Amino acid sequence: MLITRRNFLKTTTSLAILNLGYGYIPAYSVTRGFKIGERKETKDYIYYELVIKKESIKLNNKPTTAFTFNNNFPAPLIRLKEGKEAIIKIINETDEPTSIHWHGIILPNEMDGVPGVTFAGIPPRSKFTYKFPVVQYGTYWYHSHTGLQEQLGHYGPLIIDPKEPEPFQYDRDYVVQLSDWTFENPYDVLRHLKLWEGYYNYQKRTISDFINDVQAKGLNWTIKERMMWAKMRMNPRDIADITSSTYIYLINGLSKEENPTFIFKPGEKIRLRFINSSATTYFDIRIPGLRMKVIQADGQNIQPVEVDEFRIAVAETYDVLIEPKENQAYAIFAETMDKSGYTMATLAPKKGIKAILPKRRSPVTRSMKAMGGMMKMNKENNLCGNCEPMKIPDSFGVDAAMIQKKPICRINDPGVGFENIKHKVLTYADLKSIEPFKVRKPERQIDIHLTGNMERFIWKMYSYDGKEWSSEFHELIKTRLNERVRLVFINHTMMDHPIHLHGMWMYLQNSNGEYNPRKHTINIKPGEKLCVEIDNDALGNWAFHCHILYHMHTGMFRVLKVC
Repeated sequence: MLITRRNFLKTTTSLAILNLGYGYIPAYSVTRGFKIGERKETKDYIYYELVIKKESIKLNNKPTTAFTFNNNFPAPLIRLKEGKEAIIKIINETDEPTSIHWHGIILPNEMDGVPGVTFAGIPPRSKFTYKFPVVQYGTYWYHSHTGLQEQLGHYGPLIIDPKEPEPFQYDRDYVVQLSDWTFENPYDVLRHLKLWEGYYNYQKRTISDFINDVQAKGLNWTIKERMMWAKMRMNPRDIADITSSTYIYLINGLSKEENPTFIFKPGEKIRLRFINSSATTYFDIRIPGLRMKVIQADGQNIQPVEVDEFRIAVAETYDVLIEPKENQAYAIFAETMDKSGYTMATLAPKKGIKAILPKRRSPVTRSMKAMGGMMKMNKENNLCGNCEPMKIPDSFGVDAAMIQKKPICRINDPGVGFENIKHKVLTYADLKSIEPFKVRKPERQIDIHLTGNMERFIWKMYSYDGKEWSSEFHELIKTRLNERVRLVFINHTMMDHPIHLHGMWMYLQNSNGEYNPRKHTINIKPGEKLCVEIDNDALGNWAFHCHILYHMHTGMFRVLKVC
């Protein structure tokens, strides 16, 4: 298939834009909440059938329109088994094309589910059957890769049970699928982002913040700091493109007012599978009164890490074990990275109990630490190993509002908002695989420069292979089969970017050698340089993009070709 951005956008959005009507039928036949999909299993395969519709539902007692799967919102849990073939029949009963991408799954290229890249999509009122061998285990998810459908509830959880016994035990197993929801048309959201920088940011600094900073840090520092941000034409509270000014946040399709509840008995070990299926939202997860033992990252077993809190980027998954001892309710608290909103579930010994709301935190202000090596306050560390860009240009033109000439390794930094937190917060430096992987010397390096212009809402991924620069969708990033390549990410923007590579693992370089963890989604913080290595062990064209939906849709999307 010819890869051009025009063909890609035509395939994914031509009919989708025309079918976002928000009229509704008074009678609501759709169920909501976590649902286990019905399956047929033989000794060789597991079969599912999903009927996709676009139906009227109510969220927080407000009518809206969402994608439903087998008359439920969101999509049901699909549970596969390592070593068995997956056969999943999709029946598209909507009036628009759609698709399903199996996020983080290693599979044949033609089954990856990206219209305009790996297949033509699933036309309106038609059927398509996905078939692929299951060669891994762990917690994953699936979602549309067509237009902005994901924002309208087109996602579901996916669990793959391992062939071999797991290296940990637990008594109960729960999925905690996080998402964001807007009652606006997603294309109106995109239009607002393009027309007005900070359209959804209601937490900008005021004169009160200025006075408080003067009292705490002095007049000279405060004026100098304000002038520096003004010179860059940036707002230090631009933490998220879209906030709770339009979003509500859901757990398994339910709002905090509906109090999604997970039952336990004191002394039991509980496995919680956190999946961030949001279009744009990062969440900070804590369960006050309980420590969490992180046992999987992106479906891969890691050496357990005890934490009090962790940040989950868009499209990541983390599995944790908890062991509540007391006969009381606990809050599973998911606060947005910018602290503008939250959602919450209750872990309780019986139904009908709601946990006490934990103390909310103040709005986050990004410090100059986000400027990377340009600031004296940032000290380089060696945790990223040999992770140096080959070349950093002086300009990317209108595609970049700023250039990070001296990006730094931030792999042991939990991120913005955690500067003064005393308890343990997970970082990428903590991730260490249980299984050792073969260490290979990279044959070559490709730099990936993440750029953005907030005023124009332009987002790009520039690649540089030592010879040529490219940034357009149709300009393929070419690699050879089984060639080990080091990817060096450099984030020139003031935003975090969760970068997802389809079809292959990215081995995170965090100084653990053969125990470096592998991930399908890597978060790159502002001003950061971060390295991964890939084996290019799967032929075909593979989507490679930022998983913030509106960034991907406006240009932060490339295709990596293995040939």
